[in-house]
Amino acid sequence: MTDRPWLSAYPPGVPADIDTAAYTSLVALMEESFQKHAAKVAYSFMGKDVTFGETDALSRAMAAYLQSLGLSKGDRVAIMMPNVPQYPVAVAAVLRAGLVVVNVNPLYTPRELEHQLKDSGAKAIVILENFAATLAQVIDQVPTKTVVLAAMGDMLGLVKGTLVNHVVRRVKKMVPPFSLPSSVASVRFTEALGRGRRMTLTPAAVGPDDIAVLQYTGGTTGVSKGAVLLHRNLVANILQAEAWYQPALKKIPAGQQIVTVCALPLYHIFGFNTNMMLGLRMGGCNILVANPRDIPALLKDLAAQPFHSFPAVNTMFTALANHPDFDKVDWSHLKISVGGGMAVTQGTARLWLDKTGCPICEGYGLSETSPSASCNPVDSTAYTGTIGVPLPNTELALLDDDGREVPMGTPGEIAIRGPQVMAGYWQRPDETAKVMTPDGFFRTGDIGVVD
Repeated sequence: MTDRPWLSAYPPGVPADIDTAAYTSLVALMEESFQKHAAKVAYSFMGKDVTFGETDALSRAMAAYLQSLGLSKGDRVAIMMPNVPQYPVAVAAVLRAGLVVVNVNPLYTPRELEHQLKDSGAKAIVILENFAATLAQVIDQVPTKTVVLAAMGDMLGLVKGTLVNHVVRRVKKMVPPFSLPSSVASVRFTEALGRGRRMTLTPAAVGPDDIAVLQYTGGTTGVSKGAVLLHRNLVANILQAEAWYQPALKKIPAGQQIVTVCALPLYHIFGFNTNMMLGLRMGGCNILVANPRDIPALLKDLAAQPFHSFPAVNTMFTALANHPDFDKVDWSHLKISVGGGMAVTQGTARLWLDKTGCPICEGYGLSETSPSASCNPVDSTAYTGTIGVPLPNTELALLDDDGREVPMGTPGEIAIRGPQVMAGYWQRPDETAKVMTPDGFFRTGDIGVVD
């Protein structure tokens, strides 16, 4: 790698480079973690805990079911759900079956959903029934012919699950009526699991250069494009983030499980890799927040158990810090607050530090970089107003319009090179060519300056 002056800013114990090829695929990393952390709680949702061992068994059954549909290696499966425990089960199942995850925002309009399902060529979709009415409007126009319908209470146990589903469907009327045509094979999530348990999963031969996720991004122009994230891109970023967070994680008392608030949507790459996958890797528990816009409910969730890590966007930090119930939560265990997805403002950062004693550590990344490219050192004691320094194995350069590096102190387009950079845009060689330089830098379209 070229000269990396930023390494002098690294906290003690954070390496300049890590072995990003330690796992052949995301599946290999997941399977090791499932076994290593089997007894630990992986997800806490509506007061119900789900262990890694349970997630492992459920995803194995779901993977066997997906394979039984005749889906073959590399076929795309869409997942359209908020943060519910079925999400990580579906992701692990899709990857274990040798298929590709297509993350879908559940708040999409029918037009947006139709574009994404057509563009990705998704043959199946796992969807929460609350959003099935949107799917029903476009199902005839898309290649998606298998629908797995999940319900909010599926993984809450029989009594609680039945009650939650009744409230969601009948009392709060959160499931608009829908009907899927007979040409579509639709099955309930629980039924798919039941069928899968009676089948045998054929382990998929996936390698570092196989596609793991299509992550759709508005990009800087035009219709949304699928960033092609390979198994090795996501593995690299999980290991980079793990190395970067070590100085903060060391402050958690030995033997305590790290607990993270998962209010970022899992369909967004920040929540997907930094909450779900990193949590799996470290054997941490994620408190799943299905509706982060409901601030009183979120604060009630947070008051129920201690937590150490809170990745969020600026608007979330602001809304929480200004809420009257903020002080009902015990913030004393919080060791790391990571801000990303948008710029963190100075006012929010100051307020958050005053109220929690834990500074917001701002990072920077994109769907195209799996997502993290740079971050402030996690042992910082104050807000810097910058995006920090490049993560291990990562280079940032500032380029002019002709692709030449600009002198220090001059604004330029941020370009990123590292193992987490996507393979390109799905079936858009022209768009890929616009953003990739001949020497492997990804041009972000964002302007930055080095101080």
